[in-house]
Amino acid sequence: MFVIRDVGPSDLDDLLQVSRHLDSVNLPDDRAALSEIIQVSEDSFAKRIAVAERRFVFVLVDERESSAKVVGVSMIFAQHGSRRSPHVYFDVLEDERYSETLDRHFTHRLLRIGYSFRGLTEIGGLALVPALRGRAERLGSLLSAVRFLFMARHRAVFLDEVVSELMPPIESDGTSLLWEHLGRHFTGLSYQEADRLSRKNKEFIRTLFPQEPIYASLLPPHVQALVGQVGPHTKGVERFLRRVGFTYAQRIDPFDGGPHFHARLDDVQLVRNTRVVQTAPGPRDLSLALDDAPAFRLVAVEREEAPRFLAAVVAGNEAELVGDKLLLPAAVRERLGLAAGEHVATLTPVV
Repeated sequence: MFVIRDVGPSDLDDLLQVSRHLDSVNLPDDRAALSEIIQVSEDSFAKRIAVAERRFVFVLVDERESSAKVVGVSMIFAQHGSRRSPHVYFDVLEDERYSETLDRHFTHRLLRIGYSFRGLTEIGGLALVPALRGRAERLGSLLSAVRFLFMARHRAVFLDEVVSELMPPIESDGTSLLWEHLGRHFTGLSYQEADRLSRKNKEFIRTLFPQEPIYASLLPPHVQALVGQVGPHTKGVERFLRRVGFTYAQRIDPFDGGPHFHARLDDVQLVRNTRVVQTAPGPRDLSLALDDAPAFRLVAVEREEAPRFLAAVVAGNEAELVGDKLLLPAAVRERLGLAAGEHVATLTPVV
């Protein structure tokens, strides 16, 4: 069985192993940083910190072996961007020019620095160990979907706009070509140095980057081609986001040029499809064919003690939704600690 729950201190070693498959600002390959991330997540689920500071970390746990192991992770930032630390991006614009004398027309791409001080909700930090990619359960999609189930259940915590910053193509040594041809000239920092500094302090971006639009057409063609492109390992995330209602925001990350995808939270299909239902023994027909049922669904319960959030990945032929009742087998009800008639949140992800 696979379950998804809130992260805890005992997950640090496993989380460090998973982070090496991403090593991003949100999920760095850094033990001290991950330990702090775990603590913030604990405080967020327990409502011990202000809403704007809450960061929820979900881990996918493989319980098929005797020793359960964290094999994936995803995150929600309740508010990304504030007056103290704004959300920073490049708007990608077009500038058309025409000369009647020469009868020549040009369309130039511009990059203009922008800031959001009111903030928005961000989803990020999505990583899954390579050995479990491509399985029938679509575990990466479930890890992404569980965040929307949680946001639907706690709508007041999250803002109206939700954004996902996708990873672009990166060089084998971890370098961003866009940064080397642009950001380094304005900051004197390497991509890695700027990446680390930006996790705590973005003041240098506001003070050193030009506020006037930058003509991307002045960059080498192979660097221009990277603007707004999704990296090969993130194509699946892009397809998932588009299916559930996200669109390209015509904005990119100022460091690496990765595209920003956004949506109104209430319009996201997974938020609309999340239901709260009562559980009951079942399903009535264990022979229900997968062709006649959702392939997999999430069934989630929340508690006052750890784990505060726990969701089971349930095969479609092991659960049946009948009106406002979800029929579940005894093994699933036992794993979730469900009493007779207890209510759960459930979602069939778009995979």
